[in-house]
Amino acid sequence: MIHDIPEEEKICACGCRMTRIGKTTSERLQIIPAVLFVKKDIRYKYACKGCQGLESKGAVVKIAPLPVQMIPKSFASASLLAHLLTGKFCDALPFYRQEQQFKRYGVKISRATMCYWTIDLWKKFWLLLEMLRAGVRSDFLVNVDETPVQVLDEPERTPQNKSYIWAFRGGGTEKPVIYYQYDPSRSGEVPRRFLSGYRGYVQTDGYQAYSFIDKDKDMIHVGCWAHTRRKFFEVTQASDKGFAGRGKAKEALSIIQDLYRIERESENRGLDEEEVYKIRQERSKPIVEGFFQWAKETAPKVPPQSLLGKAFNYALTQRPRLERYLENGMLKMDNNIIENAIRPFVVGRKNWLFSQTPEGAQASAAFYSLIETAKANGLDPYKYLIYLFEKYPQAKSPDDIINLLPMYVIKSDIDAIDPKTDLDKLSQPPPQQ
Repeated sequence: MIHDIPEEEKICACGCRMTRIGKTTSERLQIIPAVLFVKKDIRYKYACKGCQGLESKGAVVKIAPLPVQMIPKSFASASLLAHLLTGKFCDALPFYRQEQQFKRYGVKISRATMCYWTIDLWKKFWLLLEMLRAGVRSDFLVNVDETPVQVLDEPERTPQNKSYIWAFRGGGTEKPVIYYQYDPSRSGEVPRRFLSGYRGYVQTDGYQAYSFIDKDKDMIHVGCWAHTRRKFFEVTQASDKGFAGRGKAKEALSIIQDLYRIERESENRGLDEEEVYKIRQERSKPIVEGFFQWAKETAPKVPPQSLLGKAFNYALTQRPRLERYLENGMLKMDNNIIENAIRPFVVGRKNWLFSQTPEGAQASAAFYSLIETAKANGLDPYKYLIYLFEKYPQAKSPDDIINLLPMYVIKSDIDAIDPKTDLDKLSQPPPQQ
């Protein structure tokens, strides 16, 4: 926008007309609300003029096929579906709020319709999701965590019963995979079934449901120093209210901080796994051994039921798992990577509160899996879902489907997607025949 002074002000007090000598530019960020438009598919019909009676039996009439859609006979385009699902599962915007948004735009899409579409898509993606699940187990390490979810209409359970979303992360650093799984149970049978036949490291917190991993000859259990640190940190918070033990807890936190400092230094220097392993053996291992020796000597002097006593007991009980990161330079000290992956679900749960049915919970887990895996692989989740919804109906073989997984798609193909180009195409005249 051009701004100029009035013509009369361009005359100087001396009577001379002033000359433009330059300009000053400032910027303001503007926003245009979402643009919704109807995209029509026009299919031309063709008939042979040589045939008698086009309506008679055997008349030759040809028509271009309708483009294959994820949800046939609906007005849901790939971009609309991607918008709805990233809104809920990426931006934590429940369907009922999206319904209100669409009303303001003059479009009626009920939350029931949105739920139906989501469940319908989840059922169609069963093979894609199985491939995603297999991708978690494709590397030397699997991280596991779980968080509660409320499901209202669950068979033989009350709405007050807790169900769970289990999160599994694998695939390594090159092609990370995050898979969410709904289950009404928090028992160890859930991760046991998922990890059955897996060979490699499994990193978890100290929840007792994961104890089966210690007894499996094919899996190596890695602990989480962040959870250990948290136990001692809780002591320092409680001691502000008169609880004794702050000094010992702060001493434990200082030692753990020294271990983390070594890890940060290695990461900042960009060391490879062999160099990290060497530094851990030279610097971290003596600190870890000293910590547990100190904890072993100090714990008997602390009331076992106190917060400090429980913190020491947790650390000593977890010792074999906590020491394990020292043996492989590719392992991390803690399980924060999966806790960070499960956080988007926790944020979403605070907004949409519950799932109505088990099917809804499973569909939610499926799209959190796809969206978070897309994000972990550096993809824009909205553009990725558009790509997926456009390409999946055309997939003819398992190889075609594998290439649609977030870790195998070509990133430049996703980045090139621009839904606004459809607006430009609307102004183009139809082809002449």
